[in-house]
Amino acid sequence: MKKVIIQISLAVILFFALWFSLAQVNWVKIFDVEKNIDKTEQKLGNLFWKFFKNSEKENTNIQTTKTIDSIVNHLCNANKIDRKKIKVHILLKDEINAFALPNGHLIIYSGLVLNADSQEELAGVICHEIAHIELKHVMRKLIRETGISLLISITTGNGNLEVIKETAKLLSSAAFSRELEKEADMKAVDYLLNAKVNPAPFADFLYKLSEINPTIPEYLTWVSSHPESKERAKYVVEYSKQKDADYKTIISTKSWEELKNNLKE
Repeated sequence: MKKVIIQISLAVILFFALWFSLAQVNWVKIFDVEKNIDKTEQKLGNLFWKFFKNSEKENTNIQTTKTIDSIVNHLCNANKIDRKKIKVHILLKDEINAFALPNGHLIIYSGLVLNADSQEELAGVICHEIAHIELKHVMRKLIRETGISLLISITTGNGNLEVIKETAKLLSSAAFSRELEKEADMKAVDYLLNAKVNPAPFADFLYKLSEINPTIPEYLTWVSSHPESKERAKYVVEYSKQKDADYKTIISTKSWEELKNNLKE
């Protein structure tokens, strides 16, 4: 009996100790920090997109935009992702690259589309980048590698153009950690399967790019910033095998061919 009383007393003491500790936490301040980070992310997204828009040539072909939007719309709708959150921008550049910016901005280079052998390959890369956005990887990467203080200073006008340029370059050409890349790959496969899109071509794309030995290496930005591409291709295939799906295409063969032709012009 005495032992039971002691145990109950310890439990009560621990309860009040925990309650007292939690009471000391400034929850308002914590939530304010989160709110400030959200505001910072919005400002950073707009700022970085403005930088790329001013330094690169943006696609002005409406048909091209509509076709890419058709793919993104289908992927978002199938996965219950708020399409308004994903802001797609197509830039006319030879690099095989796509990357996410803060606040849902998704940059796709024409070189990526032109070097994709199928719409499924393109859809796989798009899903990978949307996964980075949905899983909050972009801000986690920026905060870890630059610090929240620098990010806030950029949005308040205290960051010079060179700082903005270097931070934007970090997002467009530097890889996430292996853990985050794998998480985005697995989520991308889930997105593809939910959308009834065959994920095997996504693995093929990873493997294909890892085998290319280009004359101009920077053209392969997407794969060069995503190391261990062969390894990633293997686990994408293995993960896909565990799922069953009735695959279909998102856009017609004609629309896919027109998309590539429009970007060649």
